[in-house]
Amino acid sequence: MTSSSTRAASSAPWRSATPRNSHQARNLRSGAGGFRDTKSHRNRLGGNWIMTRMEAGTGAEARLSAGAEPVRVTRSGPAPILVTGAPRSGSTWVGNVLALDPRSAYIHEPFNKDCPDGRCRARFSGAFTYVTRENEEPYLAPLADTLAWKYSPAAELRRLREPVSRRRPLSRDLARLVRDYSYFETMRRRGQRVILKDPLAIFSADWIAERFDARVVVVIRHPAAFIASLRAAGWQRVRFGIFSGQPRLMEDRLAPYRAAVAAAEAEMPDGVSAGALLWNLVHHHIALLREEHPDWIFVRHEDLSRAPESGFREIFTRLGLDFSEDVRSGLARFTSGGAALSKRSIFGTARRTMRNSRDSIALFRERLTPEELARIRDETGPLWQKFYSDADW
Repeated sequence: MTSSSTRAASSAPWRSATPRNSHQARNLRSGAGGFRDTKSHRNRLGGNWIMTRMEAGTGAEARLSAGAEPVRVTRSGPAPILVTGAPRSGSTWVGNVLALDPRSAYIHEPFNKDCPDGRCRARFSGAFTYVTRENEEPYLAPLADTLAWKYSPAAELRRLREPVSRRRPLSRDLARLVRDYSYFETMRRRGQRVILKDPLAIFSADWIAERFDARVVVVIRHPAAFIASLRAAGWQRVRFGIFSGQPRLMEDRLAPYRAAVAAAEAEMPDGVSAGALLWNLVHHHIALLREEHPDWIFVRHEDLSRAPESGFREIFTRLGLDFSEDVRSGLARFTSGGAALSKRSIFGTARRTMRNSRDSIALFRERLTPEELARIRDETGPLWQKFYSDADW
């Protein structure tokens, strides 16, 4: 394992070609003028969260939309854990394993356009939304509710009345509503620690960590394995407008790739080049995060796959989770095939997390030709050298 010391747009980001620790809330990072508390605004965020209106000083955080008041969030429960990284990089696997801790529970991708409104009321402007203090107003309270296990039946019913939601029988959606409400309410009453898994939140990880005092786990994956996994899932054509359509994201985090993104928008690259560019965009950001946040956990998918027990034991220890014998037994099921493949979770993700982890490391060599591997190595260089060596190819 390596550490730092190593929804909703109308379209998806790609087109298919076919122990309950209570950490102290982090002090608000102030700008040049700082922030001053003016009045408390309690219970706006539900169970474990308190929002406090702040008066903006003259610092960078004062750059808010007209009339919007900055809000500080403090936590009264255990710190949530965000598991993120690029899509198809193993974040679902890692999130579900962490949720084996008996005092934790899993939430699946609130930044995803297909996330039911009852689980998260936020309507994100697109995939890979870059949330900062400047544009947080539509997202802050809804995500705080999600992290407080506060399900919204009203929001879900409103969504179900929209024509676009009528893609399956209403009875099935209502059954899901009852199931999800019961799950959230049970987790809230138990005071379960949230394991929030969402690769689409990678560009908002900094905001989530600051606003909600979240612990962050970032999963890194080899570029060839990433592209081979995209191909296996049928994700071959990336909509790069999701990046160029966010000028602040391009300016703050992805400036070196502005020309490449524009070229990919003008003429859609093939699956290999599209995957390589997407890997570059996400992992360039991850490389910056690793420099900026030495306290976060950065782990290579391959290292966890090669030695899952020792790797996850270290992660559990760093996060204050209990790596018990039951967890060890559950991990064995999550890292092997066979009968465990029939197991499913409330979010329908367990099937995809069951795998022979060691066999997955070199699977990309079977799915990609030598010519494609050479292209990927070339198109993702020299960035891949920040994470991998020649021997990993």
